[in-house]
Amino acid sequence: MSDDLRRIAEALERLAPPPIPAPSFAEADAYVWHPDPDRLEPVATVARVDLVQLIGIDRAKQILLDNTLQFARGFGANNALLWGARGMGKSSLVKAVHAEAVAQGLPLVLVEIARDDLGSVGRLLAILGQARDKRFLLFSDDLSFSHDDTQYKSLKAVLDGGISGRPANVILYATSNRRHLMPRDMIDNERATAIHPGEAVEEKVSLSDRFGLWLGFHPCSQDEYLAMVRAYCDAYGLVIDADSLRAEAIEWQATRGGRSGRVAWQFFTDLAGRHGVAV
Repeated sequence: MSDDLRRIAEALERLAPPPIPAPSFAEADAYVWHPDPDRLEPVATVARVDLVQLIGIDRAKQILLDNTLQFARGFGANNALLWGARGMGKSSLVKAVHAEAVAQGLPLVLVEIARDDLGSVGRLLAILGQARDKRFLLFSDDLSFSHDDTQYKSLKAVLDGGISGRPANVILYATSNRRHLMPRDMIDNERATAIHPGEAVEEKVSLSDRFGLWLGFHPCSQDEYLAMVRAYCDAYGLVIDADSLRAEAIEWQATRGGRSGRVAWQFFTDLAGRHGVAV
């Protein structure tokens, strides 16, 4: 090989380094994926709430838990899209079912990938596929795509697997405020202006159809909101008169202009601080 060819080959190797080997995954049961350079950063303590503290989403909670445990035990399971109202516990539920699987001694590892890093998901799948003694729950939070966004094409590698197929030890859970992962007005606009309206948005809309599970999250009622607040008080041992708790909680949600699990937690955080209870 001539010197010129050798220099070109060395330059190409630097531009496209070989895939990093799979870590042992002994450091933690949760990791965050970072590309350029590719690495899996262990998360010592995952920010999450207990499964029993997620109130008002019992059906979604049971379905996702069953699906997760099936997968962690090596059986068939579906990719899941959790969509709907903000602050109703979508991402909290994903982390809670993972914690339940780990508590049962199952080899399930949570791996979070940011939406903006989906272009590198192929390299991540190659790494996770090497660790055949583990099962991986790939998690992408607050997922959505705009009109000219092409990141959704990378997501298909996880859902469909392409020629090589998605590794059997990887499943994807994604959360989104949008049922079809794109704004409703964008869908309507493209259908109205396209020569072939049905084809204009089919590719992007069909992306959500590739999730085997769709779990919808809807705004909670006042009773459900108050039940969430009471559950937090019980969990952290905060003792307060029921009438006072109800009045303060309703006043808090009125100032926020809405009710959700997130609003309930924010109220409880303030309440706990005023009562000297650590959270």
